[in-house]
Amino acid sequence: MVHHAAAAIRHQRAAVHPAALETAAPRRATAIPAVARVRFVPPMRGSRASLLRQNERNAAEGLVRIEDDEQLNDLRTEHELVMVPVSASLRVNPDLPANRRYCRPWTAQFLSDLARVHDARFHRPLQVNSAVRTVAFQRALMGINGNAAAADGDLASPHLTGAAVDIGKKGLTLQEIAWMRAWLLPLQQAGKIDVEEEFYQACFHITVYSSYQTPVAPVVPRRRASATLLATGVR
Repeated sequence: MVHHAAAAIRHQRAAVHPAALETAAPRRATAIPAVARVRFVPPMRGSRASLLRQNERNAAEGLVRIEDDEQLNDLRTEHELVMVPVSASLRVNPDLPANRRYCRPWTAQFLSDLARVHDARFHRPLQVNSAVRTVAFQRALMGINGNAAAADGDLASPHLTGAAVDIGKKGLTLQEIAWMRAWLLPLQQAGKIDVEEEFYQACFHITVYSSYQTPVAPVVPRRRASATLLATGVR
């Protein structure tokens, strides 16, 4: 009887204080918005059609191919070309000559935007390996690099207009490369840029068009640009 009474008392205490016998599951929160995950982002390979389109778009925007250093310096003086926006989140290949560290103003804006969001995600800088080139330089490059684009014609290098830049892939993790593809793809689909992912030189060749503008999020409701949302989905 005593044994049964003691058991009954223990049962009553457990019923009165059930929380004492349970462990509450911890509540977890995440700062990353719930968006669809991108399981695989394919390489953004270049093509003849892409290079032809880049030349056609640049010509339609009235951009000329820069023949030599004298013309390049004139465009710098007229602020048709501006310096690559070097910062804590964007650096330039130290081997790139000083007068080659220039690009079109809208290309500079694109670089600032890309570097800022990349740094916010990965906490390290991107590197620009190439920016504006002259026709004279491109012809010399063709003599030592069999993969170099032409210096003349419909398939000439878009670097000759100052609208294109190369972002180095060396040192980037697979996650960073996937993130880059996911961030760039919507901008290409919107006709703001054209991307050719190169593997021999290991870079993202990107031609930026003057229609590129920094996406501005409305105050209410607060939303992100589609490129940022897609890239956020890359884990």
